[in-house]
Amino acid sequence: MGLLRSWVQSANAPDCPFPLNNLPCGVFSTAEDEPRCGMAIGDFVLDLAGLEEAGLVTFDAGPLLDVPFWNDLMEAGPAVWADLRARITELLAEGATEKAAVEPFLAPLSEVTLHMPFLVSEYTDFYAGRHHATNVGTMFRGAENALPPNWLHIPIGYNGRASSVIVSGTDLRRPWGQVKGPDHPAPSFQPSRRFDIELEMGAVVGTSSTGPVTVAEADAMIFGYVLLNDWSARDIQAWEYQPLGPFQAKATATTISPWIVMKSALEPFRVPTPQREVPLLPHLREPGPMLYDIALEVGITPEGGTETIIARTNYREMYYSAAQQLAHHTTSGCPMNTGDLLGSGTISGPDKDSRGSLLELSWGGKEPIAITGGTRTFIEDNDTLTLRGHCAGDGFTIGFGACVGKVLPALADPYAR
Repeated sequence: MGLLRSWVQSANAPDCPFPLNNLPCGVFSTAEDEPRCGMAIGDFVLDLAGLEEAGLVTFDAGPLLDVPFWNDLMEAGPAVWADLRARITELLAEGATEKAAVEPFLAPLSEVTLHMPFLVSEYTDFYAGRHHATNVGTMFRGAENALPPNWLHIPIGYNGRASSVIVSGTDLRRPWGQVKGPDHPAPSFQPSRRFDIELEMGAVVGTSSTGPVTVAEADAMIFGYVLLNDWSARDIQAWEYQPLGPFQAKATATTISPWIVMKSALEPFRVPTPQREVPLLPHLREPGPMLYDIALEVGITPEGGTETIIARTNYREMYYSAAQQLAHHTTSGCPMNTGDLLGSGTISGPDKDSRGSLLELSWGGKEPIAITGGTRTFIEDNDTLTLRGHCAGDGFTIGFGACVGKVLPALADPYAR
């Protein structure tokens, strides 16, 4: 598939992240209006709520876009998603007969504020990137025991905090927590000194389930994808995670990009999952290509400094796809809800500069990495971390928008009296 041309001229540039092929879903506000649903097109956002109010977009079930989140539309199901994409494509396509009616509903992206695009029902984070799991396991258990014995059989995950999910551009504070290690033979309560990122993709569940689903059914349930930064306090995690896994170390914040790229926009970029030396059980076997060719990068910018790109990798490096993760999630009978968010797990590649966390890049803090004006082992106060991702098509680009977070200094001791 090549570029779908639009009468919005900025959408036709080969490096524009929001061509007509994309139409990602977000929530925006202007100085005059409250937050409302929109789609990015070129250098603009199209006011979907306004189009619905004007009768240019309609649904058999009645209004679905009169709220500042996409959950109602997601809950309506894949047929409605497809109809909406087809209608917006018709309205924005080069030569569209309704251009004059639609044009007033465009607002420059430079003049809007972006908000959380959906209400997060539940959040589950996985540990499903083999290079990442191997690197971390090697650091803590040695190369021979790097992967846990179950890792090649199931997508390992844990239930996170939906309340901690924030949209790109939201600052966060360095967390306090209980730590114990070589420098602290007895547990102490202090700000995290080994604060980190995890470069991930997030799958947004569109339709609910009440029992086990197949991988194919799970794939159909996914509305779209976002970039996801699973902020991690490594020193807090090292002390608390045995035997039950991450808890407060992962509860500070999870940042997502502001645009949900619908699964249908990613279809041309599907790639197979990797070769497996251990066959998967039937409920996890993929019916076809389940991953996507999404180029990813991480940048770090110190306060008052310039950005350094510290890692580049690709979503195709994952061992388990979001559809496999979702299918496995349902095997116990666990209900899945509209608005559930699934973190892929850290996406690392085979090379040092393709590692998706500072823990790996600095090899546990032993090998500082160079950035403009200095070095880093872990995140320092007032550093800004930026995740980016895109698919490269034939004359067009599918972008997600940046996933940005600045780490502010920790609060004063919250328990000092």
